[in-house]
Amino acid sequence: MPVPPSFPNCPPGLEYLTQIDQILIHQQIELLEILTGFETNNKYEIKNTLGQRVYFAAEDTECCTRVCCGPARPFTIRIVDNLGHEVITLQRPLRCSSCCFPCCLQELEVQSPPGTPVGYVVQNWHICLPKFTIQDEKRRDILKITGPCVVCSCCEDINFEVKSLDETATVGRISKQWTGFVREAFTDADNFGITFPMDLDVKMKAVMIGACFLIDFMFFEHGSDNKQRTGVWQ
Repeated sequence: MPVPPSFPNCPPGLEYLTQIDQILIHQQIELLEILTGFETNNKYEIKNTLGQRVYFAAEDTECCTRVCCGPARPFTIRIVDNLGHEVITLQRPLRCSSCCFPCCLQELEVQSPPGTPVGYVVQNWHICLPKFTIQDEKRRDILKITGPCVVCSCCEDINFEVKSLDETATVGRISKQWTGFVREAFTDADNFGITFPMDLDVKMKAVMIGACFLIDFMFFEHGSDNKQRTGVWQ
């Protein structure tokens, strides 16, 4: 793919995001994980709507952390462009995600370029709904994300709505796409679609990508019992 021209106030490597309003994230199936049940580092392809790979994302987490902490593990995910340059770094600290512990809920820092924070995804306490706030680099609230009460379904997508701060207008969506009975039952390799306004700040588009990864780990990664969470109360 040709390299888009540079834009002012756009972190290097994110120029392509300024030209799109939708992106797809496909987690790669790990054969070793299927055969042995051993949790490996997750890998993802980030594609445009034509199926062309735009970025590649790889988790960088130690073996002991993956085994001991499961889907709740802290992680670093490094996102590289097609030239192998790291353009986004996602960092998730070890936090609680249950509504029973509202003082230490989930958070994700998005850096672009690596080492320079451009925004945060912060879980908000709610008794039954998955709710998050997207913040800029100065911790100012920009957008809200609200998911369904029961985060599981059969034969249909699961949608997390991206809304304005007052939650009166829907401006985008993060959708966990149904991939079929076999893939859903025997793997935790998930597909996601993200839609956002074309004119949204490119940094906030990067933070929405980070929010997608956080949602994947929180609700769609299988634990040691081969089950996934169905809501914030677990």
